[in-house]
Amino acid sequence: MTRLLHPFTALTAAVCTAVITTAAANWPLSAAVALAVAVLAARRGVAGRVLGAAAVILVPLCLSLLLLHGLFFPEGHTVLAQWGPARVTTEGLQFALELGTRTTACVLVLLLFSFTVSVPDLLSALTARRIPPQFGFVLASTLTILPAVTGRLDRIRQAQETRGMVIRGGLPARLGALRLQMVPLVLSLIDDAGSRAQALDARGFSSPGPRSSYRDIADPRAQRYFRAAALLLAGAAVAARVAASWPGRMPS
Repeated sequence: MTRLLHPFTALTAAVCTAVITTAAANWPLSAAVALAVAVLAARRGVAGRVLGAAAVILVPLCLSLLLLHGLFFPEGHTVLAQWGPARVTTEGLQFALELGTRTTACVLVLLLFSFTVSVPDLLSALTARRIPPQFGFVLASTLTILPAVTGRLDRIRQAQETRGMVIRGGLPARLGALRLQMVPLVLSLIDDAGSRAQALDARGFSSPGPRSSYRDIADPRAQRYFRAAALLLAGAAVAARVAASWPGRMPS
């Protein structure tokens, strides 16, 4: 996702990669995609920001997947350990690993796009394609808010610590502290989005009529062919996944 790429090319690559990874449902492929995204983020100089934002999203999600499927997987048969109704099964751990790596890969791909795409170029490209401006500005607002999530969460944690919040104990205490940090984070993001919407509306961005742009974004033919091929490949991956899970084709 470099500056040589048209914004639609970067967006298509990110979305199609997430779709193909989800359709494949193969944890080695998901791990390879996540590793490739980490390398690309490091080469672009945004590895710290991408991985930091991903950690905020993925750590509680992966922990919940591990607890839910690792301990209470109903289809599990190979029991490794058991504590009352909780059973650690090989099948549950495999399912949690597959779902966790798949989600990690998709989140990293989309975060890399959001941290590297040029928002002005993206808005100009949307305007040139006659896409409704409301969609463009909602997307642009989302992309500008995401990079600030990590820093905002750190400020919330510092503010809570200055008010006397001390994290003691093991994992349950840390999960409870994370919940106390996520609530003001979500509320602040909602308030920020409302302020941006009001500012855009006051400047006439919601008004109907023709749009013009002062930025000329080159769209080489090779990139247009790449986008078409990527969309076809993603569609084929989804179709293959649906065909493989069709009831008449399921193994007995």
